Amino acid sequence: MTQPARLVPALIMAIGLGAIAAALVAQYVFNLQPCILCYYQRVPYVAALLLGAHALPPWTPANRRVLCVALAGLAFLANGGIALFHVGVENHWWAGTDSCGSPIAATTIEDLRRQLMAAPVVRCDEVTWSLFGISMAGYNALAAPFLAAFAFWGARAIAKTQTGSSSVSQ
Repeated sequence: MTQPARLVPALIMAIGLGAIAAALVAQYVFNLQPCILCYYQRVPYVAALLLGAHALPPWTPANRRVLCVALAGLAFLANGGIALFHVGVENHWWAGTDSCGSPIAATTIEDLRRQLMAAPVVRCDEVTWSLFGISMAGYNALAAPFLAAFAFWGARAIAKTQTGSSSVSQ
């Protein structure tokens, strides 16, 4: 198996695992409770981790390996879109989803009670942590295009090396 075919899926797995580990450490060690959009941002990282794991074994066919790595790139792009949406909600550029802690609009006492009991504890438009004025969602949005570009480059490099092209630097 060629160098990109081994290295790229392993790095994609490491990126996915590292992102999920960082989110869990922030949540359970530093008590930074995530909102629903934070949870949504974890899903593409898990998908990329699983796609990298599927592309890693030496018995995986080359075309499937390329597809998995390219799909991981799409997962990183999707993650960037979710993160960018979350940044917009944090900065009040637009409203979040219904599960982001939208204002209560009850017409009866029973409706009010039901809505209060179902309301999320963490609001999506409140930044719980930032560094240099950039939230975790902001850093995620900044990293996503680079992660996607890496995955797409990796898919291309794997495809070139699998077809016998020696023009790819390894």
